[in-house]
Amino acid sequence: MGGSEPPQGEPKKYDPKFKGPVGNRSCTDILCCIIFFLAIVLYVIVGILAWIHGDPRKVIYPTDSRGEFCGQVGGRNEHKPFLFYFNLLKCASPLVLLEFQCPTTQICVSKCPEKFDSFITAHTLLKVAPERWTYYTQFCKPGFNDSTKTPVEVFKDGDCPAFLTPSKPFTRRCFPDLKVQQGVVKVANQTIFSTADGSINATQLLDGAKGANMVLEVREVAMKIFEDYTQSWYWILIGMSIALVVSLLFVILLRFIAAFMVWSIILMVIAVLGYGIFHCYVEYKELKGVPGSEVTIKDLGVHTDLRVYLHIRQTWLAFLIILVVLELIIILILIFLRKRIMIAIALLKEASKAVGYIMSTLVYPVITFLLLLLCIAYWGITAVFLSTSSKAVYKVLANELTCNYTMKTCNPDTFNTSKIIEQCPEAECIFAFYGGESYYHRYLIVFQFYNVFLFFWLCNFVIALGQVTLAGAFASYYWAFNKPADIPALPVFASIGRALRYHTGTLAFGSLLLALVQVIRVLLEYIDQKMKGAQNKVAKFILSCLKCCFWCLEKFLKFLNRNAYIMVAIYGKNFCTSAKNAFFLLMRNIVRVVVLDKVTDFLLFLGKLLIVGGVGVLGFFFFTKRITIFEDKAPTLNYYWVPLLTLIVGSYLVAHGFFSVYAMCVDTLFLCFCEDLERNNGSAERPYYSSPDLRDILYKKESYSQTPQIQEE
Repeated sequence: MGGSEPPQGEPKKYDPKFKGPVGNRSCTDILCCIIFFLAIVLYVIVGILAWIHGDPRKVIYPTDSRGEFCGQVGGRNEHKPFLFYFNLLKCASPLVLLEFQCPTTQICVSKCPEKFDSFITAHTLLKVAPERWTYYTQFCKPGFNDSTKTPVEVFKDGDCPAFLTPSKPFTRRCFPDLKVQQGVVKVANQTIFSTADGSINATQLLDGAKGANMVLEVREVAMKIFEDYTQSWYWILIGMSIALVVSLLFVILLRFIAAFMVWSIILMVIAVLGYGIFHCYVEYKELKGVPGSEVTIKDLGVHTDLRVYLHIRQTWLAFLIILVVLELIIILILIFLRKRIMIAIALLKEASKAVGYIMSTLVYPVITFLLLLLCIAYWGITAVFLSTSSKAVYKVLANELTCNYTMKTCNPDTFNTSKIIEQCPEAECIFAFYGGESYYHRYLIVFQFYNVFLFFWLCNFVIALGQVTLAGAFASYYWAFNKPADIPALPVFASIGRALRYHTGTLAFGSLLLALVQVIRVLLEYIDQKMKGAQNKVAKFILSCLKCCFWCLEKFLKFLNRNAYIMVAIYGKNFCTSAKNAFFLLMRNIVRVVVLDKVTDFLLFLGKLLIVGGVGVLGFFFFTKRITIFEDKAPTLNYYWVPLLTLIVGSYLVAHGFFSVYAMCVDTLFLCFCEDLERNNGSAERPYYSSPDLRDILYKKESYSQTPQIQEE
């Protein structure tokens, strides 16, 4: 037997006692296990602190200028759920509106204004139309009903708004009912209305609000999307169920007719892409000469109705180019790897047998999904409570330019007796935002960062637990000499038991490395967003290089961790040792890694693409009422792409759940096969553990990568 090159590590030697996953093992990476549990305890403490100091009402209910919630049950404003702004023109942007920092008086009201009116008019007609005065004063400061005050005194004291405009509630805030008709901005079909200072047109109000109209459009789109979901949710579930059945059927058929299924997938994907290319070309050709079809996507702008883009030639040209590129890539890959597809088919068939003998592995992705859902829920709730842990901060609002206290913090309880009133008689102490200078509040950003970091760590730990569990189960299958008789009972439960009992620290260590890289990537993205307006090209170049490097590092760590967990599941060593052994084993079989393992990944990807694409096409024809049989049953939608995209994403998650088990099975069997070639030589004393079908086709097709053991045979 020839020796291997030292840089690639020592090959595994024959061990008559080795019969698969080691049973006699000890705890690994204990220090990291302790740190992991301490981090979780600290995470729970952060959650408790957030729960104690947080107040979700700050997210649910708007807050008036006195810092009181609008619409809170049991509060003073229980029957006043909407927030009304005295002068919306002072609000710089919709972002300011949503962050409760608009520098104008804000009060809680039972309903938003429904008609135009001004305080001067209502005050003048007080005796003639008292009901008009009563209606207007409900939008003044609570308790105001002093008709003896002149309008000048009322505006000076900030008791009432100068005018009212018809408004509609959005996120419990009153925004003007702005509309654009034939290029003219209107408020409730009017363009000009009176104010205390004369008159103002709707365009000025729109410019002052700076995006209120956009907010209203977003509200309208959101309501239409919600309406589409209420009408199509059960059809979405039916489509996802179809994806589930097709994925399960694919798994079953792959066990018996693997070659036929794989070649059918390849031909169907090529055929579907070919039809797509033909359809895009026909649409592109038919739109030639059609008025408006030569408009570019850039000139068209953003539209919520995606059907608009289907009437311009550039859209179909872009689709055509993308599909042609994909078709060429797939064809070229198949041409270069045509001799290795049969090898990959044999490996997929072996994986199908393993999944067939251990059907519980198909259920395990549900456990991973539920654990990830728990992590996401805890992170989200903690983030909300942390973001609402701040105290109400009040700022001085004054109209005088000479007031030195403008936008300074103030205390509403003592404001009327403070020195600020003496210098600035018209100043007000209004609620600005939630913040605080206490010891706890100064570290809120640290707690939020810790919340994000632990979220990544726990999610990676859950994924790692799933990988090592499946790897242990499939390794038990491979190293069972007489299949299925020698497969241990309940291999999935035995594998997850070993992982949690002995290797929690190892899983925590591997997921910690990945979490650190992911957090750094998040920070780089945050810095990139902050630097978008910067002109420093050198800094942008360095940042882009860092983002690229850490993206590559994350991909490499995921690949290394995945194979390290397989070795952990088999031998029970610590993370570093397992990662080293897995890396060297892959390097000793680098040709197989490139042309065999990755070919199977490519075929699985085609299968996933075919299932998702098939369900997506079926959903497209159904939701656009192009299937005559179900035309009457299809719901009438505002945006058919809303349920369609949801169906595609859901189908992808369903198919990915099945195929992720397959991918893990293929990777595990592949590493076990490589070790099997190093440990054994096929003789009676040292027989191979791989199945005869897999062994025969590998020996026939892989003469270029024969190991010394095979040569001895």
